[in-house]
Order: sequence, then C-alpha cells, then structure tokens
Amino acid sequence: MPPPADIVKVAIEWPGANAQLIEMDQKRPLSSIIREVCDGWSLSGSEQFALRYADGPQLYITEQSRGEIKNGTILRLAISPARAARQLLERIQSHVIDARLEALKELAKLSADPTFAAEFINMEGIGTLARLVESGTHFGEMLAFTLTAFLELMDHGIVSWDLISLSFIKQIASYVNQPMVDVSILQRSLAILESMVLNSHSLYHRVAQEITVGQLIGHLSNQEIQTYAIALINALFLKAPEDRRQEEYTNPLEQHLTEMASSLAQKHLRSIILNHVIRGNRPIKAEMAHQLYVLQVLTFNLLEERMMTKMDPNDQAQRDIIFELRRIAFDGENDPTGTEKRKAMYTKDYKMLGFTNHVNPAMDFTQTPPGMLALDNMLYLAKVHQDTYIRIVLENSSREDKHECPFGRCAIELTRMLCEILQVGELPNEGCNDYHPMFFTHDRAWEEFFCVCIQLLNKTWKEMRATAEDFNKVMQVVREQITRALAMKPASLDQLKNKLRGLSYSEILRLRQSERMSQDDFQSPPIIELRERIQPEILELIKQQRLNRLCEGSCFRKLGNRRRQEKFWFCRLSLNHKVLHYGDLEESPQGEVPFELLSDKIPVSDIKSVVTGKDCPHMKEKSALKQNKEVLELAFSVLYDPDETLNFVAPNKYEYCIWTDGLCALLGREMGSDLTRSDLDTLISMEMKLRLLDLENITIPDAPPPVPKEPSSYNFTYNYS
Repeated sequence: MPPPADIVKVAIEWPGANAQLIEMDQKRPLSSIIREVCDGWSLSGSEQFALRYADGPQLYITEQSRGEIKNGTILRLAISPARAARQLLERIQSHVIDARLEALKELAKLSADPTFAAEFINMEGIGTLARLVESGTHFGEMLAFTLTAFLELMDHGIVSWDLISLSFIKQIASYVNQPMVDVSILQRSLAILESMVLNSHSLYHRVAQEITVGQLIGHLSNQEIQTYAIALINALFLKAPEDRRQEEYTNPLEQHLTEMASSLAQKHLRSIILNHVIRGNRPIKAEMAHQLYVLQVLTFNLLEERMMTKMDPNDQAQRDIIFELRRIAFDGENDPTGTEKRKAMYTKDYKMLGFTNHVNPAMDFTQTPPGMLALDNMLYLAKVHQDTYIRIVLENSSREDKHECPFGRCAIELTRMLCEILQVGELPNEGCNDYHPMFFTHDRAWEEFFCVCIQLLNKTWKEMRATAEDFNKVMQVVREQITRALAMKPASLDQLKNKLRGLSYSEILRLRQSERMSQDDFQSPPIIELRERIQPEILELIKQQRLNRLCEGSCFRKLGNRRRQEKFWFCRLSLNHKVLHYGDLEESPQGEVPFELLSDKIPVSDIKSVVTGKDCPHMKEKSALKQNKEVLELAFSVLYDPDETLNFVAPNKYEYCIWTDGLCALLGREMGSDLTRSDLDTLISMEMKLRLLDLENITIPDAPPPVPKEPSSYNFTYNYS
C-alpha cells in the first residue's frame, strides 16, 4: 500500500553522526520536525537549527518551499539562517585575514539562498559589504568573494539599487578601469554595473559618467570578460535617453557611454567585436549570442527615428535630397544653368525615377514607416554605389514595354519590408540568440544590406517579367528570397549576395512547389486511403523520435535572472520513460548530462497536464515584462501532483515543439505542434513515393510484390533555428 501523499521519506545528516531516516509528515509544522530531529542527536536549542538540502544549491527549507521535498531526498541539519547571518556578519569584519576570507567565501555561497539573504539584509549586511568595498583594502580572492556576495544579495530584489552610494560606484568602476585586475573581480564588477544600469534610472547616469567606450573596448579581447563587457554596453545603450543616443561626437573612444549610438557605429568597436568575438577561436555560447543579438537590435533601433519621421514637403533641405537623386541619375555634372533649364522636365524625370507622385515626389515619403529612412537609403545608394544606382534607374526608365521596375516606389517599399524583417523599433526578446554576423562586418551594414536587396529586387522584377500590376507579387517573392537567405546566416555581405544568387525566381518557384507537394499530390481516393493507412505508423515513428529526444535531454535558461551568465538547468527523461530528471548547471553543457548530476526528479505518473503560453504560471507572473512576446511563444509548464509546476522556456521553436510533443506523447495525448504536422506530411509523402516507386518497378506479372520499407528505417534530424 503506497504511503499517504503527505508523507515523504527523507534522510537527514549531521556531521559526525549517523543519518536519520524519517517519514516527514508535511502537515506537521517544520519547527516540530526539527525539534524531533535535534532530540534524536541530543541537540538542545532546536530553534537555532534549520533544514537544508544536502545536494545542489543546498537551499534552506521553509514552510513555503517544503512542498518541493521528494521521496528519497537527502537533507542536512544546519544552523538557522538568522544564526548563520549573525555569525557571518561578525566574521567578515574579523581582523584575522584568514578567518575573514573563509567567512566571505561561505557568504558568497549562502547569499544565493533567499531565506538567508533576507536575514542577512535585515542585519544591514549589504551596507557592511559596501563599506568593505569602499575601503579599498580588499584584493584578490577576498574582494572577489565580497563582490559575489553583494551581487547575489542585491539580485533577490529586497533592497533598492537606488540606495547605492556614489563612492561605491566609483570604486567598482575603478576595477573596470584598472589595467591589471583579476578576471573574477572584473566579471563581478561589470555584472554589478550592468545591474545598476538596468535597475535604476538615477544610477544609469552615474555609471555612464564613470565608464567610457574605450575602457570597455579594452576588455573585448579577453574571452573571459567580453560577454560581461558587451552586456554592460547593451545595458547602457538600452537605458540611454533618446536624445543622447543620437548625439554627435569627436573622438568615440573618449566618449562616455551616454553617446553609445554614435560610438557603436565606429569602426574600431565594430572590428574588435568582429575579430575578437564573432571570429574568435572559441565557439560562441548562448549567452554571448544573446548579447550580440541585443547589440544588433539596439543598433538597428537607431533607425527608428528616421523610420517614423515624415518628410515635410515644404522643407527645402529635404527636397534638395530628391533634387540630388535626380541630378545624379540624369545630369552627371552639377551644372546650375543646366539644372535651371531642366526644371520643366522634372516631372518627367521623377516619373522615370519611379516615384508615385511625379509632380511632388516628397509626398511619397510622408507615410511611416518607412518615412525618411527610405530617402536616406536611396541617397546612400546614389552616392556610394553611383554606377549601380544609375544603371538601375536608366535601364528601367528607357524601357517602353511596361516592364520597367519603378525604382522610387520599390526602394520605399523595400525599406519598409527590411524594417519589418529586422524588427526595427522592437525591443530585444529575452532568450533570443538570432544575431547575423554579416551586420558586424561593415560600418554601414544597414545601408549596404539595402543596396544588396534593391539589386535583388531589380533582378527578380526582370526574371518575373513583371509590370506595375505585379508589384505586390514581386515584393512577396523578394521577401521570401531575403528571409530564406538570412536563415542561412551568411557570415558576410558577399556571402549574402551568393546566397541570393542561388535563390532566383525559378528556384523560389521550385522550393514552393516542393513544399506544397505533400498538400497538392496524391489526391485520388486510393492514394488517400493509402495515406490514412500509413499515418498511424508514421505518427508512432514521430512519437518515438520525440521521446528519444527527451531521453537525450535539453538545456534551459533560468528566466528572470538579471545576470544571465551561468544560470542554466537541464532536463531529460529516463530511458524507461518513467521519470523526468532535472537539475541546475553551472554553464551550458556541450553534450549529454548524466542522470547522476540531475538531483531532482518527477515521476511521470504524477504529471497531470502540460500547459503552454499564457496559461503557464511563470508567464502569468511575468506578464508585465515588455519583451515577453517571444518568451510567451516558447513557454510551457508541467503540472504535477500535488499542486506543483516545473516551468520551461525553450531555447528555440524547434526545442519547444520537441518537448511539448514529447510530453504529450508521454501522457498519451495528441501531438499538435506545427513541427509534427510538417514531419507527418513529409514522412508520409516519402513513404508513399517509395511504395508507389516499388509498384512502378514491377515488370514481371508473376513476380511476388516487393516488401514495403518499414517507416522505422528512417532516421531524420532537423536543424531548426
């Protein structure tokens, strides 16, 4: 007979004594259980003790968290959080250096525990740590442990960052600015400054005055520190006031990070990131990929102001840009008298330039997006790639067969499309790693990207032999060409050009036809019957593939942590499909994680359901976050007895589909993801083709029918991003 649901069997350890094996009644007060345990070892003063986990993070157990204890858990009797906090507060102020070092080392470990942190903070512990830092007397390991403890304590959100003193900020900044500082101290100093910026508007200004771009650039060549340095750059850039983001400058290396927008465009910073990070001799980990993605998004967001600025038809300076586009295309040399004589022909010229409004082309730029950004792109093409610009304009303006490609209209619509594809103006999404290396290879990457795409558009227009009525169709094809090429992650603009050359209009048609084949082919009744007969076999194959992937396991990032480095956990299904094993990791693993390293587990029999998206408990808690749209699409939770949840945010859409499908298969429910539908169509089509091919190859009437290949012989893998 199974034990009652409120009883959990645990082992409790105490140094120098045999472990006690007890049945913990979850209905009894925790203090009563601790008193009974203390009595078993003849320990007095049970109120001075508490229970902690013996493995993993070794967190204290409270009345609120005791429900997480599972059968077979090993616990440890320890001094209470209040007593531990009091003792450590005294020891970190000891005059004996070795005693102080050991105390700080223990404090750095315990500070991650929310129960201990609350007690230590109530005793003014953070103020004590801040004074130790401000004194400037701590160095090496002692300083590293002090900064670690401070950061862990502040990360609990109990104390406001606004209470941090200016002298503390200056001291932390000095560690970043010094040429020879221990890596561990630099990492923690950069992480503290990042948290200050992200969590306090007033501290942003103070930090920005202490740190310059040049100082951070010096850290980008150090692979141990570069992720922290870019994270701080991103934080300052993200929190910079709009007016400061667009400021001009003289020497970017001497600018404070309030002028990040200008500095980020500088060749030196970009080339350092390209050569020491993207093209470094180490693979880019998930956290660095995320920081590069954030930097890419924030850089492109500098375009938002121009994208949302309408052209003023009465602004002569803005109209002069249109005059310049006309002059470069048709006048060659800048001849004022020649220009004067040609004023009567401006309307004809503007029509040949492809503007919709031939009389006043400024009106074409009054719609936002793309606003003035489209005009900026056109002027860049005309100035920097003048031969290409003139060729595109003249070869279309001279055509008389109604197949001319309207350059002005195309450039405006293309700019709008590129803004949508690259999500200009959108905030970075938590957990997204979708950066494009090629955008770090050129100082004017956006403009060069436009120049490549406008040539693609002109080429596709000719391949489609399009007319003005086909404009929207051409733009749809061009969007598909660009998105397919970007999905291949070209490392440079030249590679992008090569990818686009391979995605001609005829190739797009071939790809579309291939992708539609499973829907359009095999519609006769006998084939439909064969499909229905095959489908259960294929579904079983997909189910086994999903379960096998769950057995291999996946790494997930902990959501909501301000310092995203080194905050991972891993989950995998036992080989007999009866238990989900999970546990925290120090870093993202490079391969399979053994079951022995995963300290927690959930019996599959206890799982009640799987929920996704906004129904997840952790998404309801974080619904106020403005960057949660993509996270919401990757979130799912396992609900299990009694009323517990295991919350996930998948690293990408593929892993999301694999895990939600696999968990549904585990519970005997229908797998309903887009990935499963796609796999089902693809594999059924493959199997049907093989069977039909076997039938076609029968040439001897008396020959026995061929044996159909078993679906289980397929071994399919995916590389979804």
